[in-house]
Amino acid sequence: MPAITVDNILTLPRVELPGPDAVSRPVLTVSTAPKGFEGEGFPVRRAFAGVPMERLDPFIHMDQMGEVEYAPLEPRGTSWHPHRGFETVTYIIDGSFDHEDTHGGGGTITNGDTQWMTAGSGLLHIEAPPEQLVMSGGLFHGIQLWVNLPSTMKMSDPRYQDIRSTEVGLLSSHDGGTLLRVIAGSLGGHDGPGITHTPISLVHATVAPGARLELPWRKDFNALVYVLSGKGVVGPERRPFREGQLAVFGPGDTLELAAHDNQDERSPSLELLILGGRPIREPVAAYGPFVMNTRDELIAAFEDFQSGRLGVIPKKPRVRPAMEVVAEAGNQPGHHVL
Repeated sequence: MPAITVDNILTLPRVELPGPDAVSRPVLTVSTAPKGFEGEGFPVRRAFAGVPMERLDPFIHMDQMGEVEYAPLEPRGTSWHPHRGFETVTYIIDGSFDHEDTHGGGGTITNGDTQWMTAGSGLLHIEAPPEQLVMSGGLFHGIQLWVNLPSTMKMSDPRYQDIRSTEVGLLSSHDGGTLLRVIAGSLGGHDGPGITHTPISLVHATVAPGARLELPWRKDFNALVYVLSGKGVVGPERRPFREGQLAVFGPGDTLELAAHDNQDERSPSLELLILGGRPIREPVAAYGPFVMNTRDELIAAFEDFQSGRLGVIPKKPRVRPAMEVVAEAGNQPGHHVL
């Protein structure tokens, strides 16, 4: 179950139904995210795989991390790695992650928190499960989203936003059938806490079985809906979609969704990530951890990284790669690591 919930959804502000003249956005595609592994080996679904970049703009990449129930010594994260030219948004639905960078940012995000990192001109960064989670195991589920920056902001100073679960904007659909968590941007005139360089909206929705959701959506934004868990239908065409699938919408004023009456026991509701933004419409040159506008800028980013101009790993980092913790545990009496 997502960490951010409410006892009585009917006490929340409501998002009004769009007017009778509003145009429902058609669904252009529904695609299935392939499974893979990231960093030291944590399981992910590549949510945007196979979708043309012009339909994602201003987004670049998104991974669903988990949902996975780790056994002791199984949790994994990333090692130290560079970024330049975009923003990373890490939203932890359940579980915990530690993070640190060479620009002075860092901390722990857990159970509904979001860490919004503007890489800008560049830094080194690490994300890893806390040592106690590595040792004990437990539930882990989250999202990492990459948001592009326009050329005028790609070399801006790095910054962090730690958005706590208590700061997220909580709303109800007009009929109380859907809990809406506004992480960034605006929905129906209600703002979320995330401050974005690129205008976007990011919403986590829980749709009750059998409930129908109709949301107003900015005409100048694109619109994407990713299914975290559960099953339902999407768009005026009522196209089926399910866990691990992404719906891409065409132009219009509103988004239409509905949850099936019967959900899986493991996923009692339809859990969705709803996102969109104003397209930047600039050339994209992306390779590995760098998102720039030209090949020459990519080459410069690699040269700066290799020369240490993006930062140097601290001699005493606050965050250690999970593999180090596992290896250390394997050397302790009573532990055996395969």
